[in-house]
Amino acid sequence: MNNIIAICLVLLTAGMSAGQDRSGSEDIRNRFAGAWRLASLERPDATGNVHRVDCRGLFVFTGDGHASVQVMELKPQTVPAAGPQQYSAGGYEASWGTYKIDESAHTFTFHIEGALVRSLIGKNLPRTYEFSANQLIVKSTRSDERWRVVWERY
Repeated sequence: MNNIIAICLVLLTAGMSAGQDRSGSEDIRNRFAGAWRLASLERPDATGNVHRVDCRGLFVFTGDGHASVQVMELKPQTVPAAGPQQYSAGGYEASWGTYKIDESAHTFTFHIEGALVRSLIGKNLPRTYEFSANQLIVKSTRSDERWRVVWERY
């Protein structure tokens, strides 16, 4: 009888621990999940000066790890944006794929499965994130990319 009680306690404790771990992952994923409206986008120009881009956009995260982003510049530049990676074509950015969150590092990695800019397909794009009230602030983890995007929950 004591063995049965001990086994039940071990299983109950293991189940609670697994549930708590899962809950932590679910909590952060729930914070991402949903539709986000582009509030602001800042990026450097050809001279390196950071400025605000006049654009609109939508970032959607699903609870099961999928994501899609679209950004449209209202007045597209005639010269591509300065930086090591091209994300848009003709002032429009569109990509979709999966994402994984590293809560301890405050990063998520966006794995691109499809994109308007085909050189992005198959790439992993690590991003830092920060939540502030109803905003999600996203930046590149690359030191040579100095853009910053603020998304607001719909």
